[in-house]
Amino acid sequence: MKISISRGVKQAAVFIGLAIFFYIINFMIFHDSRDIFFYLTNDIAFLFLQVWLVTIVIQSILTERDKKDKMRKLNMVIGTFFSEVGRELLKTLATADATSETIAKHLSIPDNWSDTKIRDLLRTVDNYNASVDSRLCKLDCLKTFLLEKRSFVLTLLSNGNLLEHEIFTNILWAVLHMEEELNFRPSLTNLSSEDFAHLSGDINRVYAHLIKEWARYMYHLRKSYPYLFSLEIRTNPFNKNANIYVTT
Repeated sequence: MKISISRGVKQAAVFIGLAIFFYIINFMIFHDSRDIFFYLTNDIAFLFLQVWLVTIVIQSILTERDKKDKMRKLNMVIGTFFSEVGRELLKTLATADATSETIAKHLSIPDNWSDTKIRDLLRTVDNYNASVDSRLCKLDCLKTFLLEKRSFVLTLLSNGNLLEHEIFTNILWAVLHMEEELNFRPSLTNLSSEDFAHLSGDINRVYAHLIKEWARYMYHLRKSYPYLFSLEIRTNPFNKNANIYVTT
């Protein structure tokens, strides 16, 4: 750090010295200090505009472009997650959710999804309290499914782009934790009521986060990738009437 500062001071001294030297040469040739002072103040005045233009305006544009590029890559990762794990997990957990009918009414997203309905949906899922009962889940099937997807989830967690999305990272950790809770239990039958309650808490943590992220991902698809949005509509885990086949 001291070396960098020292080098910076030396560089500044050299450039300032060169500027003074050429101003002296200018004065010795033209003998016009007024002209020198006039252009010097003009250059200093323009320097502030130049700094504002380069460091604030251009930097803001580049930062915004970089942010959009990172979000685009991140949404690709999120899309892969829902294709491989999230969609099936939502469908499985929804069957054990006592209030699934209520949230399904909001999440049965139509093709003509308006901006107003989107905002209403996002508010609804943000305030939704999941109530999945682990005793109603097919825990052995859930355990098998998560074990099969463990390597995939770990691979996603190693993706550096996820550092920009703390919420989605938390989902992956919650899914991984739920898988470990199930895996460490040799048998998932005849558990105590306290153990079932503990598993219900882990499952609801995953389920609630998944619903919120899925709704936001659907919003992203509607704006940016209509053809992918159409597929998600036809495979909607909350719509019992969803049909992969395109009909009139």
